[in-house]
Amino acid sequence: MTKPPTSKPLLQDADRPVRSRPRKPRNPAQPNLPLDPMPDRIDPCLALLKLKPPKGPQWTFEVKWDGYRLAVHIEPTGVRILTRGGHDWTDRFPAIAAEARRLPVATAILDGEAVVFDERGRSDFGRLQQSLGGRGGKRMSREAVLMAFDLLYFDGRDIRQTELTSRRHLLEGLVPAGGEEAIRLSEEIEADGDILLRIACEHELEGIVAKDRNGPYRSGRGGEWLKIKCIQSDGFLIVGYEKSTASFGGIGRLLLAARKGSDLVYVGGVGTGFNERSASELREQMDKLTIGKPAVDTGRKRNAVFIDPKLVAEIEYRAWTHDGKLRHASYKGLRDAQDHTEVYDLSATASWMQ
Repeated sequence: MTKPPTSKPLLQDADRPVRSRPRKPRNPAQPNLPLDPMPDRIDPCLALLKLKPPKGPQWTFEVKWDGYRLAVHIEPTGVRILTRGGHDWTDRFPAIAAEARRLPVATAILDGEAVVFDERGRSDFGRLQQSLGGRGGKRMSREAVLMAFDLLYFDGRDIRQTELTSRRHLLEGLVPAGGEEAIRLSEEIEADGDILLRIACEHELEGIVAKDRNGPYRSGRGGEWLKIKCIQSDGFLIVGYEKSTASFGGIGRLLLAARKGSDLVYVGGVGTGFNERSASELREQMDKLTIGKPAVDTGRKRNAVFIDPKLVAEIEYRAWTHDGKLRHASYKGLRDAQDHTEVYDLSATASWMQ
């Protein structure tokens, strides 16, 4: 499907925002067209991790946002905001929910990422976590903004099998570019992937996402979407910490583990990225999970406290050492279990490094 021409909006005043014409009331004499059932929940399309951007005219690029993946369901009975794991967080994002109710559509499902921006306009996962009250918190986030990047259902039609170009065209009609509301468009960027990645990294963004213009929306990692990161950031299980009287929360260093199939493997520690608040909240969570023996062999550690590996920390890192430990790691925050958190799997490393 080709993108409809945009000649008429060009006839408008350049300083005025483009708006669709008001819809006319439906003529009751017209026959009703059959509608597609609205899905109760859709598993999200996930991006494959690659080291380099793809080449070719079929690829389009966006900024990679660092937040919580959400699906916004606009239904005749109201609005529902679901996490990646299917949990209803409508009440926790009141500004996004209110903005969704104002969108000019009867029924729709928007796919996007809830983010909180820092002073430089970058999405900051730690700030999003704090706005929600930390891991397990119940606070409402009025600061969060939904960066919408796909449209899966539109006015009674399931459009997941439609190519991305057409889905984006419909999305742009609902969420115009350049808005400052609680729902904003994640804009496509026309650029060479290598150049765009370099610019993203220079601005200290997390990375970019490449999407196949002609691809349908498929749940899981089907290869239609690819992510290329400036700095690696993944989830790791906390298996303990080393005590320190000179550090926030008494945490000298977190001890981390990754998965390798059904096993856990120690991948080193992280001692930076904490502030007084995040360290205090983390220590409170860990103190509830202390155990006598480590869940994984961490080698000899002084002043170590071991915990049941139930907490997932989001960790930034530059690379891996030759012996399989994280290099230049920094703590970003705790992932919430309701965010359908993934723990880094060492057995999958070879596949994304190709």
